[in-house]
Amino acid sequence: MNILTRIARHVWLDAGDAYRAIGTAALQRLEARVRDSEARHTGEICLCVEASLPLSYLWRHLQGTPIDQIVRERALAQFGKLRVWDTELNNGVLIYLQLAEHRIEIVDDRALARKVDDADWQQVLAGITPEFRAGRHEEGLARAIDAVTAALELHFPATAGEVQQRENQLPNRPTVG
Repeated sequence: MNILTRIARHVWLDAGDAYRAIGTAALQRLEARVRDSEARHTGEICLCVEASLPLSYLWRHLQGTPIDQIVRERALAQFGKLRVWDTELNNGVLIYLQLAEHRIEIVDDRALARKVDDADWQQVLAGITPEFRAGRHEEGLARAIDAVTAALELHFPATAGEVQQRENQLPNRPTVG
């Protein structure tokens, strides 16, 4: 893609575009899906949807950093900013969707990262990336939530007592910006 076209797209898109791309009803369904997921394991799932990258990230792309690396770095920054790393059992997961680039990233905290290889997440992402490129954002995010749920259920299952006693450490509602 032409670099000027890429920059124009990022400058043009804003949080309103992200809300319109996903839709209020879809955000509510995704929030419910996260809540239902968290009832089955001790992990925390956080969704973050961004319409565009900040100019500082695009500047680095102009200097030669590949866009895949930049989107991953932004997902890592959001992982920290949204405090996904700060869950009690260190098993929080960020699902990050970058709309302008039609890219999705999964960032998992230390406890889950010891159990699930990055290659496994890359395989999941490869399977759902076409959904985003086709504009089926809700379906792609739902599949990502399901994949993360399966990993968390396998490695961090919850007993009935744990679920009722445990406080929700991260908002279930997707962060949109």
